[in-house]
Amino acid sequence: MIDLATLAVFSGAVLLLLLSPGPNMAFVISHGVSYGWRGGLASTLGICVADVLLTVLTATGLTALVASWPPSFDLIRYAGVVYLLWLAYKTLQKNSGLDMAQVRRVRLGQVFLQAMFNSLLNPKALLFFMVFLPQFVRPEAGSIALQLLVLGGVLTLIASVFHALLGFFGGALSRFFAGRAQSARLQKWGLATVLMLLAARLAVMSRPA
Repeated sequence: MIDLATLAVFSGAVLLLLLSPGPNMAFVISHGVSYGWRGGLASTLGICVADVLLTVLTATGLTALVASWPPSFDLIRYAGVVYLLWLAYKTLQKNSGLDMAQVRRVRLGQVFLQAMFNSLLNPKALLFFMVFLPQFVRPEAGSIALQLLVLGGVLTLIASVFHALLGFFGGALSRFFAGRAQSARLQKWGLATVLMLLAARLAVMSRPA
């Protein structure tokens, strides 16, 4: 089984990677600001489920199989671009005249699914799990698949706590803006802008060498 020293190094590496700004961080904070802390937590749960799925796919070798087919990177990338642009469009279609109490009643299940698909449709996330997790696997320590599942579970736990804190931070910003003139319009355009920037980031992303 994985020793505590390896888990400690792995956990530190995960935390350092999470502290660097990325699409999940932007997604959680922006939805926390737009929908309050519940929106931030719904985003966190969506990312958590995506991490679990990517862990299982890595442990079973499916991520390596997908990554071995050259067009897969671009297919996933373009699907993500289209999805994020569609989300931005739907966000801009919302009535900015609604007060924040009405805005926050958005179905949190939708936010959950959006966060999950945002993670799954990022090809670098798939490659990250495929490349990062195996670096901490020791063949002599037992089942490789089981070690990958444990590492993925630890990563998911750390990332979930980190993103939940970001969600609460976004919720605090939401309360700060509540009651201020034009805040609903600003939050709507802010969320749409974040989604469009994430789409642009995916569009110009190149496959790692």
